[in-house]
Amino acid sequence: MTVLVDRDTRVVVQGITGHQGTVHTRQMKLFGTQVVAGVTPGKAGNEVEGVPVFDSVRDAVERTLANAACIFVPAPFAKDALIEAVDAGIRLATVVTEHIPFHDMLVMYHYAKAKGTRIIGPNCPGIASPGKSKVGIIPNVVFRPGRVGVISRSGTLTYEIVNGITEHGLGESTCIGLGGDPVVGTSFVDALPLFEADPETDLLVLVGEIGGTAEEDGAEYIRHHFTKPVVAYIAGRSAPPGKRMGHAGAIITRGRGTAESKLAALEAAGAKVARFPYEIPDLVAAALAEKGRR
Repeated sequence: MTVLVDRDTRVVVQGITGHQGTVHTRQMKLFGTQVVAGVTPGKAGNEVEGVPVFDSVRDAVERTLANAACIFVPAPFAKDALIEAVDAGIRLATVVTEHIPFHDMLVMYHYAKAKGTRIIGPNCPGIASPGKSKVGIIPNVVFRPGRVGVISRSGTLTYEIVNGITEHGLGESTCIGLGGDPVVGTSFVDALPLFEADPETDLLVLVGEIGGTAEEDGAEYIRHHFTKPVVAYIAGRSAPPGKRMGHAGAIITRGRGTAESKLAALEAAGAKVARFPYEIPDLVAAALAEKGRR
């Protein structure tokens, strides 16, 4: 069992003939992902990195049995791309695209949820399970198969922290980059039950940042429902008071969304909180050792 992706995940890349789509199709294949199809209207019959290109997602699904999508299309067309994937029967869609209009994402979120499709993103690096599959753009070299789960709002911090865990001699079960926009398809609260249920995950690393209430909401879920050890890190502790910065979702209101409120909530939920990213591997190792002694 894994979280959302495994060796049976069959990916269709929407926007495969663009530069980013081509580059990351190659990297997903090198990771071991079954990239079975690409979609660019008007380019049917071509191949990209050995992957057949179709004019529509429906054609791709019917011909290749694709069951997951990775969306690289430009922001003005992302809503239509997601709806097309959902209507074709795709049940996991990673939306890498950034700068998607707020109201477009509201439509995408509710349409996908009503149809039973899970969105990861937008404006995210995607999801990866080492030794199994990757749908997105997280660098291949930072991973090593293991039993540490990672969920994060920050792309580059995800890479740094996963790399630190790997260099420490540990490894990852599944890593999900949620994205930092105000509306995302999968939140901490959505992801936490998946890792709780995953027998291949012994510990979870939660990486947050200032703005929004996603981390406070996640901490509340951890307090009442999550039984595995949690190590957490919140970026933005040195941000000037009242300063608006970072992702589109980095908005602080009424005392919530600050680094202090997030840190307090996570500590109250029993998480071990790192002050700096480089502390995370040691905290993970210590928490795993403590868990093993129980």
